[in-house]
Amino acid sequence: MMEISLLDILNAREARVRQQQSLLTKHQAPLLCFTMNIAGPVKTSPLIQRGFYAGLGLLDSKLPLENILFREVQMLPTGCEAVFAIDLPAKKIKDLCTAIEENHPLGRLFDMDVIGTDGIKLEREAQRGCIVCGAPGRFCAASRAHSVQQLQAVTTELLTRYFYALDIAAAAVQSLIDEVHTTPKPGLVDRRNNGSHKDMTLGLFEASAQALQPYFEACVRIGQNTAQLCPEETFPLLRSAGVEAEATMLQITDGVNTHKGAIYTLGLLCGSIGRLWSAEDPKADVDAILAECKKMVGPFVQADLATATGKTAGERLYLQHGIRGIRGEAADGFPSAKNIGLPHFRQALADGLSQNDAGVLTLLHLIAQVKDTNLYHRGGCDGARWAANAAKQLLSDHPSNALVAQLDDAFIERNLSPGGCADLLAATYFLHSLHTFGFY
Repeated sequence: MMEISLLDILNAREARVRQQQSLLTKHQAPLLCFTMNIAGPVKTSPLIQRGFYAGLGLLDSKLPLENILFREVQMLPTGCEAVFAIDLPAKKIKDLCTAIEENHPLGRLFDMDVIGTDGIKLEREAQRGCIVCGAPGRFCAASRAHSVQQLQAVTTELLTRYFYALDIAAAAVQSLIDEVHTTPKPGLVDRRNNGSHKDMTLGLFEASAQALQPYFEACVRIGQNTAQLCPEETFPLLRSAGVEAEATMLQITDGVNTHKGAIYTLGLLCGSIGRLWSAEDPKADVDAILAECKKMVGPFVQADLATATGKTAGERLYLQHGIRGIRGEAADGFPSAKNIGLPHFRQALADGLSQNDAGVLTLLHLIAQVKDTNLYHRGGCDGARWAANAAKQLLSDHPSNALVAQLDDAFIERNLSPGGCADLLAATYFLHSLHTFGFY
């Protein structure tokens, strides 16, 4: 990364002023000049540029395209720069920029100056606080109360914290896409058919998964923001976000339940990951994540099951057969993903199988060993027992995809669908992706 001098900074400022004067003369419209507040002699890096493009994307999404008379972006050694000439009142542009600076997680790093047609920069109504200690006004900057190293550390933490949540959310969505594309899957929607579901399609699952990305991001941020609280205090916030995510899912799918179980499972995992994040060691450790889930959820599941009355199908399964479903999985730290899904998936990959075929094999192991409430709801005890035995038999025969496709047909004939195992397969993909490439 290139270090720049004070002279370089002064020359860059003079160049911006000259450009601003030229644009004001040419367009007779307010200007928006966007740069990043970066301390020290290094003004740009891949991480800083990513932050800049996040702010630029917000501006592009909020500024009416038809009102933009000029737009230029430059990635210079002295920093990232963007300038707009916009046919809107300067005050309206300034209000929009101030809202971004005050409300976005990276807003403290954004410097969005608005210059009126008279060439005068519009000032903020309230001065920004110190990026390090939050003290109001410009005292810290004027007195150099904080070292360059402190300012750089806070800047890096803001950026990594923000993009960590984005990347975790993207990995969660990708796990759902990978799960639905895994083919063949007995009784489930895949690239071969719609399984035992007349109201579901591959495209519907893809659209639903993409719509859930903001939810997964929110779950990571909820975890980050409550990391200093007891684990049990995070769960109600995740549950509230999950209710909103279900509403989003149903709106996208026109009332079809594509991902309710995944919303619960992956939302909890994302929240746990957020709670464990730190700028010093941002890697995601699978064992720690699952242990954190257990701490967050365990007390609530125990309380819910202790008061079960049998009004719902899930409560009846628990009271009659002791089957706790996905809630029990979460309360125990997702042991099926940890002890069945991940080991079998990783072994299959080590044996040279493709991700798809490793996923098919992993799903069979899950069906064979997990008491899937979806199978009990659709086929009763007999249907669930038949599904588990069929998967076990196929595994003992060293299954080919052709044999798994035959089992798929048999599941469809019996109207069986191991949706809980599918969610655990998605969780397996998600957790494995963290182990494979990590974050920062």
